[in-house]
Amino acid sequence: MMKNYTGYGLLAVGALFGFSVATGASADVSKLTESCVGCHGKGGSSTEAAIPNISSYSTEYMTGALKLYKSKERPCPEVKIPGGAKKGSKSDMCQAVKDLSDSDIKQVAEYFAEQKFVRTPQKFDPALAKKGKGLHDKLCEKCHSEGGSVASDDSGILAGQKMAYLDEQIKFFTEGKRPMAKKMKPKLEELDKAGIEAVIHYYGSFK
Repeated sequence: MMKNYTGYGLLAVGALFGFSVATGASADVSKLTESCVGCHGKGGSSTEAAIPNISSYSTEYMTGALKLYKSKERPCPEVKIPGGAKKGSKSDMCQAVKDLSDSDIKQVAEYFAEQKFVRTPQKFDPALAKKGKGLHDKLCEKCHSEGGSVASDDSGILAGQKMAYLDEQIKFFTEGKRPMAKKMKPKLEELDKAGIEAVIHYYGSFK
């Protein structure tokens, strides 16, 4: 459960009067994540193809990603808001995080880090997935371990992630629109268009 520390005074008062400080924290986090859930779904698992599942990402990785969006160092393409108040209403990540403080960002990141990642069932080409596994094992496994199933402080979860989203983000990397780790650049450069398609189908094959 999230904790919102406001000083030892509140902890002492809580002990005296028997209420839980964490209850207030939970309410705060619920309000902070309201717009996130509106697009990414309950617990960070959306049914929309272009919107990634963000549950179980590490706090550090999610914090870094949100700060990049806030500073507009990551592209912020518009997406249609599922169940939006207005028909066809759209939003983007830069808009969603622009008013969040560093403390807010940390709380949001910690909340989604505690949620269970839900893999998205997708149509994939088994032959391409098999080829993609070989490429992943050769180029990606060291950082994206267990077939991309494990989140780390510098990488998200790839296995079972939305294929459309992965395709979009790889394009952002290759076009220089999204910051890329130095260790990732030479690995990605070894993949041609067909290789990229294959690894995407591999990640999409996880159920």
